[in-house]
Amino acid sequence: MLKKLKEAGSEEVVILHVVEKGIVEAYKEAFAWAGKDVAAETEKLDEKLIEKARKQMEEDIKELEGLGFSVKGRVTIGNPWEEILKVAESEGVSLIVMGSHGCGRLSCELEKLIGSTTENVVRHAKKPVLVVR
Repeated sequence: MLKKLKEAGSEEVVILHVVEKGIVEAYKEAFAWAGKDVAAETEKLDEKLIEKARKQMEEDIKELEGLGFSVKGRVTIGNPWEEILKVAESEGVSLIVMGSHGCGRLSCELEKLIGSTTENVVRHAKKPVLVVR
């Protein structure tokens, strides 16, 4: 698929990893319960999660650069589908490519085919969305 995107004229790829805000919020409660400085501990956790995400992206970035793409890696913290749409807008992307996922917390029929993040991106995106397995 990547080769086809390159052949179609794509030159730049933005890889986005969103650290789900709910994970960070759950830890805030644990930090408070343990009597720790919630702000300081949350900042440390954010840094660790962002660093982990960046390391996970390194291999994908190298692969894409090897195919001749200019690659920009971004990591954000928030609601995944909202962050995807924000970054798509700020980066001026022409196409959003994302994977499909299994059922999440909701049980709507569309979500049985694609995950809730993917479903929300497809529903709310102003640009085309290519969902891959």
